Amino acid sequence: MAAVYDDIALQFQKLNKLPYRLYGEAYTYLNLIGDVAGKSILDLACGEGFFTRLLKLNGAARLVGVDISSKMIELARLEEASDPKKIEYIIGDVTEVGSLGSFDLVLSSYLLNYASSKEQLLKMCQAIAIHLKPGGRFVGLNNNLELPREFYHKHEKYGISRKCAQSLKEGTPITLTLTILDDGESISISFDNYYLSKATYEWALMSAGFKEICWHQPTISPEGIQKFGFEFWQDYIDYPDMVGITCIK
Repeated sequence: MAAVYDDIALQFQKLNKLPYRLYGEAYTYLNLIGDVAGKSILDLACGEGFFTRLLKLNGAARLVGVDISSKMIELARLEEASDPKKIEYIIGDVTEVGSLGSFDLVLSSYLLNYASSKEQLLKMCQAIAIHLKPGGRFVGLNNNLELPREFYHKHEKYGISRKCAQSLKEGTPITLTLTILDDGESISISFDNYYLSKATYEWALMSAGFKEICWHQPTISPEGIQKFGFEFWQDYIDYPDMVGITCIK
Protein backbone atom coordinates (compact mmCIF):
# COMPACT_ATOMS: atom_id res chain seq x y z
CA MET A 1 0.00 0.00 0.00
CA ALA A 2 2.86 2.41 0.76
CA ALA A 3 4.30 1.93 -2.71
CA VAL A 4 0.90 2.54 -4.35
CA TYR A 5 0.46 5.90 -2.66
CA ASP A 6 4.10 6.88 -3.05
CA ASP A 7 3.55 6.62 -6.81
CA ILE A 8 0.34 8.69 -6.89
CA ALA A 9 0.94 11.20 -4.07
CA LEU A 10 1.19 14.31 -6.26
CA GLN A 11 -1.81 13.32 -8.38
CA PHE A 12 -3.84 12.46 -5.29
CA GLN A 13 -3.23 15.92 -3.85
CA LYS A 14 -4.92 17.46 -6.90
CA LEU A 15 -8.09 15.45 -6.22
CA ASN A 16 -8.84 17.86 -3.37
CA LYS A 17 -10.33 20.10 -6.08
CA LEU A 18 -13.09 17.61 -6.95
CA PRO A 19 -16.53 19.09 -6.07
CA TYR A 20 -17.73 15.99 -4.18
CA ARG A 21 -14.61 16.11 -1.99
CA LEU A 22 -15.04 19.79 -1.14
CA TYR A 23 -18.81 20.07 -0.83
CA GLY A 24 -19.82 16.55 0.19
CA GLU A 25 -16.98 14.65 1.78
CA ALA A 26 -15.33 17.49 3.73
CA TYR A 27 -18.68 19.01 4.74
CA THR A 28 -19.99 15.67 6.02
CA TYR A 29 -16.77 14.78 7.82
CA LEU A 30 -16.33 18.11 9.61
CA ASN A 31 -19.96 18.06 10.76
CA LEU A 32 -19.54 14.56 12.19
CA ILE A 33 -16.33 15.57 13.96
CA GLY A 34 -17.94 18.66 15.47
CA ASP A 35 -16.23 21.19 17.73
CA VAL A 36 -12.49 20.47 18.02
CA ALA A 37 -11.45 23.59 19.92
CA GLY A 38 -8.79 22.71 22.50
CA LYS A 39 -8.88 18.98 21.70
CA SER A 40 -6.09 16.53 20.95
CA ILE A 41 -6.56 14.65 17.67
CA LEU A 42 -4.84 11.73 15.98
CA ASP A 43 -5.47 11.60 12.23
CA LEU A 44 -4.74 8.11 10.91
CA ALA A 45 -4.19 7.64 7.16
CA CYS A 46 -3.86 11.43 6.98
CA GLY A 47 -2.47 11.42 3.44
CA GLU A 48 -0.95 14.78 2.57
CA GLY A 49 -2.77 16.45 5.44
CA PHE A 50 -5.85 17.90 3.74
CA PHE A 51 -8.22 17.27 6.66
CA THR A 52 -5.48 17.58 9.28
CA ARG A 53 -4.87 21.20 8.34
CA LEU A 54 -8.59 21.99 8.30
CA LEU A 55 -8.92 20.69 11.86
CA LYS A 56 -6.03 22.85 13.03
CA LEU A 57 -7.71 25.89 11.49
CA ASN A 58 -10.84 24.93 13.46
CA GLY A 59 -8.96 25.21 16.76
CA ALA A 60 -7.55 21.77 17.63
CA ALA A 61 -4.88 22.01 20.32
CA ARG A 62 -2.69 19.05 19.30
CA LEU A 63 -2.68 17.27 15.97
CA VAL A 64 -0.69 14.22 14.92
CA GLY A 65 -1.02 12.78 11.42
CA VAL A 66 0.09 9.26 10.48
CA ASP A 67 0.32 7.75 7.01
CA ILE A 68 1.99 4.69 5.54
CA SER A 69 3.20 6.61 2.47
CA SER A 70 6.48 8.49 2.87
CA LYS A 71 5.64 10.62 -0.18
CA MET A 72 2.29 11.66 1.30
CA ILE A 73 3.99 12.63 4.56
CA GLU A 74 6.66 14.48 2.60
CA LEU A 75 3.93 16.60 0.97
CA ALA A 76 2.29 17.19 4.36
CA ARG A 77 5.59 18.27 5.88
CA LEU A 78 6.27 20.62 2.96
CA GLU A 79 2.92 22.31 3.66
CA GLU A 80 3.83 22.50 7.35
CA ALA A 81 7.20 24.06 6.52
CA SER A 82 5.66 26.71 4.27
CA ASP A 83 2.75 27.47 6.63
CA PRO A 84 3.55 26.19 10.15
CA LYS A 85 0.56 24.95 12.14
CA LYS A 86 2.42 22.86 14.74
CA ILE A 87 1.16 19.59 13.25
CA GLU A 88 3.34 16.50 13.73
CA TYR A 89 3.46 14.06 10.81
CA ILE A 90 4.66 10.46 11.20
CA ILE A 91 5.36 7.78 8.59
CA GLY A 92 4.00 4.40 9.63
CA ASP A 93 1.49 1.59 9.30
CA VAL A 94 -1.29 2.42 11.75
CA THR A 95 -1.30 -1.16 13.06
CA GLU A 96 2.44 -1.04 13.79
CA VAL A 97 3.13 2.55 14.79
CA GLY A 98 2.90 1.84 18.52
CA SER A 99 1.48 4.18 21.16
CA LEU A 100 1.52 7.87 20.35
CA GLY A 101 -0.36 8.92 23.48
CA SER A 102 -4.02 9.35 24.43
CA PHE A 103 -6.26 11.60 22.35
CA ASP A 104 -9.73 13.08 22.63
CA LEU A 105 -10.46 12.15 19.02
CA VAL A 106 -9.07 9.61 16.60
CA LEU A 107 -9.98 10.11 12.96
CA SER A 108 -9.48 8.13 9.80
CA SER A 109 -10.64 8.97 6.31
CA TYR A 110 -10.65 5.94 4.03
CA LEU A 111 -8.46 3.70 6.17
CA LEU A 112 -10.71 0.81 7.21
CA ASN A 113 -11.78 0.02 3.64
CA TYR A 114 -8.23 -1.24 2.95
CA ALA A 115 -8.73 -4.16 5.33
CA SER A 116 -9.15 -7.34 3.27
CA SER A 117 -10.10 -9.63 6.17
CA LYS A 118 -11.92 -9.34 9.48
CA GLU A 119 -8.63 -10.02 11.29
CA GLN A 120 -6.92 -7.11 9.56
CA LEU A 121 -9.91 -4.87 10.23
CA LEU A 122 -9.81 -5.81 13.92
CA LYS A 123 -6.14 -4.82 14.12
CA MET A 124 -6.96 -1.41 12.65
CA CYS A 125 -9.82 -0.90 15.11
CA GLN A 126 -7.60 -1.94 18.03
CA ALA A 127 -4.94 0.54 16.88
CA ILE A 128 -7.59 3.26 16.93
CA ALA A 129 -8.90 2.27 20.35
CA ILE A 130 -5.52 2.24 22.13
CA HIS A 131 -5.01 5.90 21.24
CA LEU A 132 -8.32 7.12 22.66
CA LYS A 133 -8.96 8.40 26.15
CA PRO A 134 -11.87 6.71 27.97
CA GLY A 135 -15.00 8.26 26.50
CA GLY A 136 -13.06 9.48 23.46
CA ARG A 137 -14.62 9.40 20.01
CA PHE A 138 -13.66 7.75 16.75
CA VAL A 139 -14.91 9.38 13.56
CA GLY A 140 -14.20 7.84 10.18
CA LEU A 141 -15.09 8.08 6.53
CA ASN A 142 -15.39 4.91 4.50
CA ASN A 143 -16.14 4.14 0.91
CA ASN A 144 -19.66 2.76 0.69
CA LEU A 145 -18.71 -0.85 0.05
CA GLU A 146 -22.34 -1.95 0.35
CA LEU A 147 -23.31 -0.06 -2.83
CA PRO A 148 -24.75 -2.63 -5.31
CA ARG A 149 -22.73 -2.99 -8.50
CA GLU A 150 -25.66 -1.96 -10.70
CA PHE A 151 -25.40 1.55 -9.25
CA TYR A 152 -21.65 2.06 -9.70
CA HIS A 153 -22.22 4.18 -12.81
CA LYS A 154 -24.15 6.76 -10.77
CA HIS A 155 -20.88 8.31 -9.54
CA GLU A 156 -19.08 8.68 -12.84
CA LYS A 157 -20.18 12.30 -13.28
CA TYR A 158 -18.44 13.11 -9.99
CA GLY A 159 -15.14 11.63 -11.21
CA ILE A 160 -15.55 8.30 -9.38
CA SER A 161 -15.45 4.94 -11.15
CA ARG A 162 -15.82 1.50 -9.53
CA LYS A 163 -15.19 -1.97 -10.88
CA CYS A 164 -15.76 -5.33 -9.24
CA ALA A 165 -15.26 -8.55 -11.20
CA GLN A 166 -17.35 -10.76 -8.92
CA SER A 167 -20.27 -10.70 -6.52
CA LEU A 168 -19.59 -9.05 -3.20
CA LYS A 169 -18.37 -11.34 -0.46
CA GLU A 170 -15.93 -10.92 2.42
CA GLY A 171 -12.57 -9.83 1.02
CA THR A 172 -13.72 -9.09 -2.54
CA PRO A 173 -11.53 -6.36 -4.13
CA ILE A 174 -13.25 -3.28 -5.54
CA THR A 175 -11.14 -1.10 -7.86
CA LEU A 176 -11.74 2.63 -7.56
CA THR A 177 -10.56 5.16 -10.13
CA LEU A 178 -10.73 8.88 -9.38
CA THR A 179 -10.43 11.38 -12.24
CA ILE A 180 -10.08 15.14 -12.38
CA LEU A 181 -9.41 17.67 -15.14
CA ASP A 182 -6.50 19.86 -14.05
CA ASP A 183 -5.57 22.72 -16.41
CA GLY A 184 -7.08 20.75 -19.28
CA GLU A 185 -5.21 17.56 -18.37
CA SER A 186 -7.11 14.46 -17.27
CA ILE A 187 -5.54 12.93 -14.15
CA SER A 188 -6.67 9.50 -12.95
CA ILE A 189 -5.53 7.31 -10.08
CA SER A 190 -6.66 3.78 -9.23
CA PHE A 191 -6.48 1.61 -6.11
CA ASP A 192 -8.28 -1.32 -4.51
CA ASN A 193 -10.59 -1.40 -1.53
CA TYR A 194 -12.00 -4.62 -0.09
CA TYR A 195 -15.58 -5.50 0.69
CA LEU A 196 -16.36 -6.41 4.27
CA SER A 197 -19.96 -6.35 5.49
CA LYS A 198 -21.39 -3.80 7.87
CA ALA A 199 -21.84 -6.63 10.37
CA THR A 200 -18.10 -7.39 10.17
CA TYR A 201 -17.28 -3.71 10.74
CA GLU A 202 -19.51 -3.57 13.79
CA TRP A 203 -18.02 -6.82 15.14
CA ALA A 204 -14.48 -5.44 14.77
CA LEU A 205 -15.32 -2.11 16.40
CA MET A 206 -17.16 -3.74 19.32
CA SER A 207 -14.36 -6.29 19.76
CA ALA A 208 -11.90 -3.39 20.01
CA GLY A 209 -13.97 -1.86 22.82
CA PHE A 210 -16.23 0.62 21.03
CA LYS A 211 -19.90 1.27 21.69
CA GLU A 212 -22.71 3.43 20.26
CA ILE A 213 -21.66 2.67 16.69
CA CYS A 214 -23.52 4.87 14.21
CA TRP A 215 -23.50 5.03 10.41
CA HIS A 216 -24.08 8.33 8.62
CA GLN A 217 -25.09 9.24 5.08
CA PRO A 218 -23.28 12.06 3.23
CA THR A 219 -24.69 15.57 3.17
CA ILE A 220 -23.99 18.43 0.76
CA SER A 221 -23.02 21.91 1.86
CA PRO A 222 -25.32 24.84 1.04
CA GLU A 223 -22.44 26.31 -0.98
CA GLY A 224 -22.20 23.14 -3.07
CA ILE A 225 -25.94 23.14 -3.77
CA GLN A 226 -25.86 26.81 -4.68
CA LYS A 227 -22.91 26.32 -7.03
CA PHE A 228 -24.02 23.14 -8.83
CA GLY A 229 -27.74 22.84 -8.10
CA PHE A 230 -29.55 20.11 -6.18
CA GLU A 231 -30.14 17.98 -9.31
CA PHE A 232 -26.36 17.58 -9.78
CA TRP A 233 -26.07 16.05 -6.28
CA GLN A 234 -29.18 13.83 -6.40
CA ASP A 235 -27.32 10.63 -7.32
CA TYR A 236 -24.64 11.33 -4.70
CA ILE A 237 -27.36 11.47 -2.04
CA ASP A 238 -29.53 8.60 -3.35
CA TYR A 239 -26.60 6.25 -4.00
CA PRO A 240 -24.00 7.29 -1.41
CA ASP A 241 -20.37 7.05 -2.45
CA MET A 242 -19.22 7.16 1.16
CA VAL A 243 -20.49 6.66 4.70
CA GLY A 244 -19.48 8.13 8.00
CA ILE A 245 -18.80 6.07 11.11
CA THR A 246 -18.88 7.38 14.67
CA CYS A 247 -18.47 5.54 17.96
CA ILE A 248 -17.27 5.99 21.53
CA LYS A 249 -14.64 4.12 23.49
